[in-house]
Amino acid sequence: MPPTSPFGRTVCAMVTPFTPDGALDLDGAQRLADHLVCEGGCDGLVLSGTTGESPTTSDAEKSALVAAVVEAVGDRARITAGVGSASTAHTVELARAAEKAGAHGLLVVTPYYSRPPQEDVAEHFRTVADATGLPVMLYDIPGRTGTRVEPDTMLRVAEHPRVAGVKDCAYDLLGSAKVIAATGLAYYSGSEELNLPLRAVGGVGYVSTVANVAGPAVAAVLDAYDRGANEEAARLHQRTLPLVELMMAAGLPGTVTAKALLGALGLPGGPVRAPLRPASAERTRALLAARAELGL
Repeated sequence: MPPTSPFGRTVCAMVTPFTPDGALDLDGAQRLADHLVCEGGCDGLVLSGTTGESPTTSDAEKSALVAAVVEAVGDRARITAGVGSASTAHTVELARAAEKAGAHGLLVVTPYYSRPPQEDVAEHFRTVADATGLPVMLYDIPGRTGTRVEPDTMLRVAEHPRVAGVKDCAYDLLGSAKVIAATGLAYYSGSEELNLPLRAVGGVGYVSTVANVAGPAVAAVLDAYDRGANEEAARLHQRTLPLVELMMAAGLPGTVTAKALLGALGLPGGPVRAPLRPASAERTRALLAARAELGL
């Protein structure tokens, strides 16, 4: 049986839908969330993360988004709110607002730009975890923040009773496996190509951008692995890689490619906010073709 976690297992890093004029589309967010849970194979949603364009949404928009999505999906999925920022005080404010709006958990990214030393990173996480009664998923993505959460730091922070998980974008399977072995932290792959490898070394699941548009195909990989069909899991994982590469590693951010596909599929998403720009028609056609190869 797969490990359990308060954040879910097959988790989508949901885009934030906007109207054609760029305003927050709460109705669209509710419809997309319902689709991802009912038809997309997702038992958890992360809001206002990287894919959710959190740098360009206001605090009020973040709270409204949480409230709307919680209302839409109820108890059918775990809703985790991204509350990270470069400021500890601001992160605490966002965490308390997310709790008030009904979130089930918090995603807290390493403070970025200031490049704090490791003990400062640990204290930041502890301070945020102390601020609410919600479980916390740490978000380790040094490629964006400039600061790694070192394995020794993870081990120290894991002692906090509300630090429950990690979204892992560190590309260090050895370090992740060591922390998994030594703690009760629920590890989630935040790098699509590592969804299966991380699960194989004790991870719980994934927080996936690709799940916005191909949730059943992504979930099928873990489903096969968890029933002991390892060769099938590997085959299904390999089958997703062309779409994964085109969405996540071909020069455009995952937000841009996910929204291009959602729009082409008639699902809520809308435009991206500047400084991001939309995908070209040519790229959108290529994305649709790669998705079609999955039989979706």
